[in-house]
Amino acid sequence: MKDNKGAGLKHFLNKESTAGVVFSLPFIIGFLLFMVVPMGISFYYSLCDYNILSPPVFAGLKNYIKMFTDDKVFSQTIGVTFYFALVSVPLRLIFALMVAMLLLNTTKATGFYRAAYYLPSIIGGSVAVAILWKRMFATDGVVNHLLGIMGIQTSFAWLGNKNTAIWTLIILAVWQFGSSMLIFLSSLKQIPVTLYEAARVDGANKFSQFFKITLPLLTPTIFFNLVMQMINGFLAFTQCFIITQGKPLNSTLFYTVYMYQQSFEFYNTGYGAALAWVMLGIIGLITAILFATKKFWVYTEGV
Repeated sequence: MKDNKGAGLKHFLNKESTAGVVFSLPFIIGFLLFMVVPMGISFYYSLCDYNILSPPVFAGLKNYIKMFTDDKVFSQTIGVTFYFALVSVPLRLIFALMVAMLLLNTTKATGFYRAAYYLPSIIGGSVAVAILWKRMFATDGVVNHLLGIMGIQTSFAWLGNKNTAIWTLIILAVWQFGSSMLIFLSSLKQIPVTLYEAARVDGANKFSQFFKITLPLLTPTIFFNLVMQMINGFLAFTQCFIITQGKPLNSTLFYTVYMYQQSFEFYNTGYGAALAWVMLGIIGLITAILFATKKFWVYTEGV
């Protein structure tokens, strides 16, 4: 009997499915402990009056009702975040595609240029770059200094004007186009050269080749970049928190920064958790809309 049990255990351990489960366990345990459990706790807190310093008191939908009926800043942050994401993401993808097409032809310096253009995506979200950006657009910063060199003497407060402050954050976001650029570059290399050769034989110019061949075949990559960058756009935090803190007059107050303020500055942690769940719903809805419209503009070969 012992030999049979030992053989059975050995057979079980040697199965491919067992090996898969064993190697997946660290991820599964980590996912449960650091994702699922915190999300469950966060959802419970969203239904409570909770300020970190005292035990949570169940309050039902009070936080959600307050959010949609009595919080004017909430609706303002929604508008600011939508404006930031819907402007910065398309501009970032356009610049990424333009640079990818410029780097498509391989030269000795291509590797250097790829690394140089990708670098902002690595450091662009850092606190150091945010502080540098803040100094650049200060009244005595580099931007006004360069305008002075060109004969435009100004001490304009770019970060103090509600019409221009949001654009300083948008420009910083667009500057971080490196990751999308590399993805576009990889996809461009997968397009068969024979398609362009056939188009040239038929008399198609570069403009026609781009809109008839390149762009349709890139739509799956555009869709992927659009979904990923749109999610990142709605979750932007560092730019606002370091550079403007939502000023002036909350015209640059991102949703995530407002959520942080409610949770850790105003000690309305339960309300902050409710804000987080509403943002999760917004991102889920936007992603669902993008997937629902995918069939109308994304080219899928053989369909």
